[in-house]
Amino acid sequence: MKPVVSLCLSLSAILGAPYVVAAVAAPSARAASSPAVAALTSASTSTVAGMAAPNRANATNALNAANVAGTTDAAASANANANANAATTHLSFAALGAYQPLNLRGLDDARTVNAGVRLDRVVTAARLRLRYTYSPSLVFALSHLKVSINNEVVATVPFDREHAGQIVTQEIALDPRFLTDYNQLGLRLIAHYTLDHCEDPENSALWADVSPTSELILDTAPIRLPNDLALLPAPFFDRRDVSRLNLPFVLPAAADNATLRSAGVLASWFGAQADYRQARFPALSALPSDAHAVVVARSEQLPAGLQLPPVNGSMLIVADNPAAPGKKLLIVTGRTAAEVDEAGAALVLGKAAMAGPAVRIGQIDIGAPRKPYDAPRWVPVDRPVAFRELTDELSQLQVHGSAPDAIRLNLRVPADLFSWNGAGVPLNLKYRYTAPTVQNNSALAVQINDQLVKSYRLAPASADDAQGRLQLPVLSNAGNRSSSALDIPAFRVGSSNQLQLRFNLDSQKTGLCQSVASNPVQAAVDPDSTIDFSGFVHYAQMPNLAYFANSGFPFTRYADLAQTAVVISEHPAPQELESMLTMLGHMGQWTGYPALRVQIARPRELAQLTGKDLLVIGGNGSAPLLARWQKALPLSIGAASQDGAADSPITRASFSVKEQWRNGAHLPDGSARIERDGALAALMGFELPGSKGRSVVALTATDQQQLTQLLDMFDKPDRVAQLQGDVALLRGGEVDSMRVGEPYLVGYVPWYARLWSKAIEHPVLLGVLGALAGLLLAIGAFTALQELAARRRGV
Repeated sequence: MKPVVSLCLSLSAILGAPYVVAAVAAPSARAASSPAVAALTSASTSTVAGMAAPNRANATNALNAANVAGTTDAAASANANANANAATTHLSFAALGAYQPLNLRGLDDARTVNAGVRLDRVVTAARLRLRYTYSPSLVFALSHLKVSINNEVVATVPFDREHAGQIVTQEIALDPRFLTDYNQLGLRLIAHYTLDHCEDPENSALWADVSPTSELILDTAPIRLPNDLALLPAPFFDRRDVSRLNLPFVLPAAADNATLRSAGVLASWFGAQADYRQARFPALSALPSDAHAVVVARSEQLPAGLQLPPVNGSMLIVADNPAAPGKKLLIVTGRTAAEVDEAGAALVLGKAAMAGPAVRIGQIDIGAPRKPYDAPRWVPVDRPVAFRELTDELSQLQVHGSAPDAIRLNLRVPADLFSWNGAGVPLNLKYRYTAPTVQNNSALAVQINDQLVKSYRLAPASADDAQGRLQLPVLSNAGNRSSSALDIPAFRVGSSNQLQLRFNLDSQKTGLCQSVASNPVQAAVDPDSTIDFSGFVHYAQMPNLAYFANSGFPFTRYADLAQTAVVISEHPAPQELESMLTMLGHMGQWTGYPALRVQIARPRELAQLTGKDLLVIGGNGSAPLLARWQKALPLSIGAASQDGAADSPITRASFSVKEQWRNGAHLPDGSARIERDGALAALMGFELPGSKGRSVVALTATDQQQLTQLLDMFDKPDRVAQLQGDVALLRGGEVDSMRVGEPYLVGYVPWYARLWSKAIEHPVLLGVLGALAGLLLAIGAFTALQELAARRRGV
């Protein structure tokens, strides 16, 4: 083997936690000094980005020439593989974020849909399958739809009378040279309803709707990427790809707790990267034949056939997957379990100085433990939060046009926020708008989770606005500026929320043929507007599966899962390992932070888990994993039949139902008995026996295959919305939620809040006590005044 070159770099300024990286690269990797290679290894945000498709291919070919020492026969074989791996991708507008129809209104209205192209794919052909409906009242010779890609007009779609008012499907060929890694697909309506010069831009006849089932269809071929850590998280996760992340983890047979913990930390990091896309992490014991994969193992446990540099410490390596041409492996390894853990921590904490096919980690410090409720994706609950902290780009707080889309701000907050005095969430809203010249129906609607909170009428321009002399506000824009303070009702706020600010700027046209410019109006919300959750306490009645399914509470109370242990069976099946990795991926998605301090344990180690909330994963409801908690379990499935036959296929359980929900309806309480010979999966929550206030959430099923059904459920918002209580049964895709066990309380409420909460439950008694208190106060004041008067008289 050729000699290895080492380079030590300090990352303390990057991470705030010092560690040393040693870059290990084969001599061929020195070609990174060439311009073509530098273009790719600069950063994943600009890697072959911003180039048209042919340029991406040319840059990649140059990279391959610089990094891959191969023969002409090898190149021909690679081309053959590329042709064999060509694929066609259908991206519906709904998958690209346009869940509702694109409603185009007025003389000139536009909407944009964003689409990306994976870094390891190049577009060879593209077409747009557009499904739309338009008004039958248009002047068809003048009306049409303009289609653009990255602000370049690529096609026009004419309208005709024959298909007006009907759903029209039209396929438009697109030049793939216009497509880069990030693309904006624009649709602009040009509409006229009369040949006169005094059209009303707000006329109801000016409309066209584009269906969310419209598709962007891309024919792509693979690009051979170099083995370079600078590209991470690509190609294992590519943020240009809007589909669900499916990333296999290759683990050694009978992996120990330390290896599973390292894999779990990586899964939580990839889950945070995937975010809204969701993520699944199948667990394999061999290299996949058709996918990128992450390999986590000590050096002696690595799969055979890998061409790697010597493993002489904590190492991160990107290598070709010998079982899948064109696919990559991210190898997290070391000589010991501690070194494997250090390598994984170095990856999730920062990769700014990582480059080349391999790095060796010399030292790692994961920093101080996280504080409660400080997850990066959660809104701070200890102070007022400015809107500038809730958006990536301040331009998202500005809109234009008479009926623009709503300004949307995502608010993820802890699930245990409790308003003991019934107070709402204070919102200090500052906004600006183009003021109408006369009083009209212009308004601002404030909504939370699509529910109206309050609507404000926008005032017309005043006489002072036309004086011709103004003072330009510092760091602000011209226009009417208003400020409003309101409380959002606390009962409308959950753990995952969206604040919607919807401007409706009414037309200022006052009569027929009154000239008005098209869409002259603008509006903006000031970035200094604030929302304040600091007046709430942390207090919740548990168990509540809705808290877990929507935000991972109570485990995500600490973003690094410092008080969480995942309990898995002694010999877990692949489905159980997939469930463990996927659920930790969800934790990362909810918090935006890797699970650096999570603990993995087996049933025999339960006695050692003190001060922990437990996430229990077991594919057999009758396994010893849950047997010791038989009396505390709200439901036992997979039990033996009454005749004692342990291998009976019948699942039996009896329990008393206190509350039951199904399809949003509250059903009568009573007892229930399950006696089935079919498959059944369950999600359960209960208080850990012997540990006051500690929670257990268990994913269990009659067999390991059913665990994947539970994972599928978490990917479907309509199913997640049905999770309530402490037991959720999943049968044939249907979810039944109920409350079976006794509730318990977590959190803290001040003594005065508890006293007041009890008092308001008895309004009559509270009124009597208030009257007595008032009487005593009056008597005391009267007595004091009498004494004061007596002293003045000298008595």
